[in-house]
Amino acid sequence: MSDIQLPAAGLAEDVLRIYGQEKKELQIVAFSLGEEYGVPIGQVLEIVRVGDITMVPNSPPYVEGVINLRGRVLPVMNLRKRLNLAPGEIKKASRVIVTEIGSKVIGILVDGVSHVIKVPCMFVEAAPEEVMEVDTDFIQGVAKLRGRLIILLDLEKLLRGKAVSTDQGVAAE
Repeated sequence: MSDIQLPAAGLAEDVLRIYGQEKKELQIVAFSLGEEYGVPIGQVLEIVRVGDITMVPNSPPYVEGVINLRGRVLPVMNLRKRLNLAPGEIKKASRVIVTEIGSKVIGILVDGVSHVIKVPCMFVEAAPEEVMEVDTDFIQGVAKLRGRLIILLDLEKLLRGKAVSTDQGVAAE
């Protein structure tokens, strides 16, 4: 076992599991949705500019549509809609984060990607219980770094129980 020093406020065990419990730091891809969010770099395959997104009839409201990425049809989930945030426009800085979650490859539409960042585990705390609800267990914690707060997301839990269109049809976890 490693010699990770946990902060006095505590660190959610799930954060360590998702972000690498044997490491002293987390590597996350930081992105914006008005606020800063992050996902484990291990779940990110690539980051692409937003191109043509084809709408799919009868898809869930948070599915923006599908894109053709080098011959592969990928669903694109609008993360603003999935997180019930205020609507936003697709702008020049908007990006699709291509993620691999289990055996699924899914695009996540975000306002912009800032950078890959290393966060020492000692600067990550569990999300306060007072702001957590039944449908927010996908928030793994909050990283405090140089005066910034970065909300850490677990993409597997974010998609759990949600149907997402894939190139093989509709999949549900």
